[in-house]
This record gives sequence, structure tokens and C-alpha cells, in this order.
Amino acid sequence: MTTNATQGPDPEPNPHATEAEVEAALSDTKLAQVLYHDWEAETYDDKWSISYDERCIDYARGRFDAVAADQPLPYERAMELGCGTGFFLLNLMQSGIAKKGSVTDLSPGMVRVALRNAENLGLDVDGRVADAEKIPYEDNTFDLVVGHAVLHHIPDVEQALREVLRVLKPGGRFVFAGEPSTIGDFYARWISRATWAATTTVTKFGPLQSWRRPQEELDESSRAAALEAVVDIHTFDPDELAGIARRAGALQVDTATEELSAAMLGWPVRTFEAAVPAGKLGWGWAMFAFNGWKRLNWLDENVLRRVVPPKFFYNVVVTGTKP
Repeated sequence: MTTNATQGPDPEPNPHATEAEVEAALSDTKLAQVLYHDWEAETYDDKWSISYDERCIDYARGRFDAVAADQPLPYERAMELGCGTGFFLLNLMQSGIAKKGSVTDLSPGMVRVALRNAENLGLDVDGRVADAEKIPYEDNTFDLVVGHAVLHHIPDVEQALREVLRVLKPGGRFVFAGEPSTIGDFYARWISRATWAATTTVTKFGPLQSWRRPQEELDESSRAAALEAVVDIHTFDPDELAGIARRAGALQVDTATEELSAAMLGWPVRTFEAAVPAGKLGWGWAMFAFNGWKRLNWLDENVLRRVVPPKFFYNVVVTGTKP
């Protein structure tokens, strides 16, 4: 079945959801996706320490190569599903994965930021606001579809993968990375909650008050966190995710997992960064966080992977091809 690429103008971002909108979104996951990601769009790169330099280019390429190394490159045209600010596709394009790109997201705010980032980088990228379960592109359009931390937001993952396969050309490949494993998500959330509670409590007192964000910002973060609980729908066992991809019609399906000790550092670091005022943590902190992650990631890949079952690692990567 062919889907026509024509649709009306993309909606405008809504970066400041009201309490009434948030309340409505608690029972409407797609509305929650839009509100939450519009809310986060302009600060998302800073929140997650996303950049478009060698550090994140190497990271994105490493996620791709975990399941799709030694592919003929570059792909002619690639699409990112649930692009966010464009982190995965734009860094992959900079590494030579694809010549031309398209970014899609349910959030107008995220598409706007991703296109701005692409323009700043001089990359050939277009974009549309799109529902992953009904992608607004013709059959057989793309050579590659990628995504990072997107499948766990989609209500019907199998339907989304069917759509991915529809818009891929025959023999085209998809690569989705950064999906939370069921076990990994459990320990990451507990670590994050504990870090947030500890930081927001101790910064109430004495000289540490200068490290406390204004209460209205903390309240806004709490409302965003309430939405986050709605937008994070799934976690994945690697074998179960592979099964979903096969049922959608994919061939050559493979999965990989990554980050165990690195995730146990990364989640409290990111939560602490979100809980303190912007500007309090300088370049020294950033280098500590990045170098610490690199060392622990080396430990995960070279030691823990040999003795710990894959399902205990935090991130799942999945790939497959269109017949």
C-alpha cells in the first residue's frame, strides 16, 4: 500500500504545556509525546550532552557498527524516525553513512531543532512532523532508516517497523539503537530517582543552596517527569525485540546490547546535571563524565560482556533488512 507524501503544513511547537494539557496527556500517550518533546526540544542537546563533533560522531557510528559494520557506504538517502534533535542521523551523516537525510518526529519542536542543527552543519536534510505508525513518505523511498531511543515511545512497535520496511527500498536496512532493556531500565530508573531525591534535598541547606535550581524550574521538571512516565511505554528483551522485527517482515535481523557499568555512571551523572543550575558544572565536569563513561564502556565491552548475559546491559540495538 502506498502512502502519499503530501500532507498539510507541519504544526507549530508548543514548548510550554499548561497543567490542563499535561493532565489530558496523562491518558493520551501521543499527546504526551508531543507535549513532552516540544517541552524538551530547545534544551535537549544540553540536557543529554549531545554534540555534533568527534565525540558524538564516534559514539553514533559505534552504535551503528555494533550491528551493521562492513556495509557498503555511503547510503544514498537515509531517514531518522523519531529524530529528536537529529543526534543519530546527523552524526552518522558526518561519519559518512549517508549523503542525504530526512528527519521525522511526532514533535514539531524536535523537527525544528533537528533541521536547524542540520543547517548549521551544512548537511542536506529535509524534515516532516510524522507519526511513526503512519510515515508520510512513499513506498521504496529510503536506502536506510535509523533511530535512537525511539521504539520505546511508540505504542505499536510492530506496526512502526512495518512502516519502516514499507518506505525502505528492497534490500534497504534499518538500525535502531539506544532502546532500554527491561532489566537495564529497572536499575537506571531507581538510580535516577535516588540521585534526584538526594540532590534536591541536600541543596535546600546552607551553602549548598547556590546549587539549587529555582523552585519553579524544579516544579516544571517534575511536570515534565510526569509526562516522561507516560511517553516511555516499552522496555525490551533483546530476543523479544528481534521477534517483533521478524513479525513485521524484516530479514537478517540481529541485535546487540551495550552499557552496564557505563549506564550506572551515566544515569546519575545526567540526573545530577538536570537537578543543578545551568552553568554550575563546567568543562572539567564534562570531561570527568565523558572520560568516566569511556573507561566504564571499555570495561563493559572487554570484561563484563564475557561474563554477564546480554539482557543485563542497558541499551539494545536492532537491525534488519527489507526483502
